[in-house]
Amino acid sequence: MTGPIKQVAILSGKGGTGKTTVAASLACFAAAPVIADCDVDASNLSLVLGGKVRSSFPFIGSLKAVIDPTRCVKCGKCEENCRFLAITDLKVDAMACEGCGVCQLVCPSGAVGLNEAISGDIFVRDTAYGTMVDAEMLPGEPNSGKLAAKVRKIATEEARLENGELVLIDGPPGTGCPVISSVTGTDLVIIVTEPTASGGHDLDRVISLATHFDVPCAVIINKSDLNSGLAQDIIRACDRTGTMVLGEVPFDESVGEAIINGVPLPVHSPDGPATVALRGIWKKMTELLASPPGKGPIRIV
Repeated sequence: MTGPIKQVAILSGKGGTGKTTVAASLACFAAAPVIADCDVDASNLSLVLGGKVRSSFPFIGSLKAVIDPTRCVKCGKCEENCRFLAITDLKVDAMACEGCGVCQLVCPSGAVGLNEAISGDIFVRDTAYGTMVDAEMLPGEPNSGKLAAKVRKIATEEARLENGELVLIDGPPGTGCPVISSVTGTDLVIIVTEPTASGGHDLDRVISLATHFDVPCAVIINKSDLNSGLAQDIIRACDRTGTMVLGEVPFDESVGEAIINGVPLPVHSPDGPATVALRGIWKKMTELLASPPGKGPIRIV
């Protein structure tokens, strides 16, 4: 691939479909990509790709109320009006505070302020497969969508500094805010699904999301041979909507072994059936990304 930086998001409608295994495998096949782990609520790609932390910094993603006891007149209005029960005996529970500012609004003496609070940490790592950017949300903190967007932005900046051509985004499952932050403006969305009733249902939701944001998408059916009937149902459903199926990955016991050993699948089992299938998918993916503008992968309508 040559030209502008391409961004590919790997998503799944539900957890446990093998999304991170696919993302780690594609990182192995690519030539020094920049990898962004945008699954900030449960970041785990670093457990597979390893690497050394080059730099880290806090993510300021929320506000917390603070009461100045020297100005407080103990009227209790802040506690009475807090809908999150975050103030008790004129003390703020930071875990419960949502930073809405009502307490500050109703305070007659100006004793309540809103301070910026750390919601998580962002890491830039050097791995054997390329630079990786990931993050960890602190328990109970909001704005995971903003943190995912920040991770992706830093990854893109790293790719520019390295004259890179590809940013691989390991997105979160589902269709929530961090998923939207992982999808918008990408060049391709790869959706990993499985041949189960819930897998097919949640696949439809992610396809609809990609369509809404006008992003080309394609599908990988993982563990396709565990239920060939449902796998064929998914293929037929994709055909009806014009969604490209990049390939099927068979069940492979070496996948679990690779996870246990904390290494990417192609490193653990370079000639295994799942690795062979993923290598073929990678080839198709690079062909799609190299297509001229306007002639890329089929987009569902």
